[in-house]
Amino acid sequence: MLIDVAPLSLTTPALLFPAISLLLLAYTNRFFSLAALIRNFSGSKVPVQQAQIKNLRQRISLIRRMQEAGVLSFALCVLSMMMIYLGFNKSGSLVFGASLLLLLYSLILSVVEIRISVDALNIHLKEMSQ
Repeated sequence: MLIDVAPLSLTTPALLFPAISLLLLAYTNRFFSLAALIRNFSGSKVPVQQAQIKNLRQRISLIRRMQEAGVLSFALCVLSMMMIYLGFNKSGSLVFGASLLLLLYSLILSVVEIRISVDALNIHLKEMSQ
């Protein structure tokens, strides 16, 4: 069964450029704030719980995967624009679809990372209440 792909204009993938760029900027800011938090923990004399360390490792891994998926989405978006420009509309549409799927994957990872971040705050609040 063949999938009938709707033709895209060159501007459709171009609409994702600002969105993906802002998303990558947000992911980078999350990474930098997490790196600063880890550096603060390592310089602190207060012992860090294993649950907190596990949580930080998970978040680092997720942020790396979010960034990778975002960059790949951006690259496929550019590739789809090139293909559409060169007249390969069906291929360009399929590559654009793959770009959208990677963007969706990146956003899902972002939600998972946010949930883990909230868990980290709950661990910290639990420590403070003791």
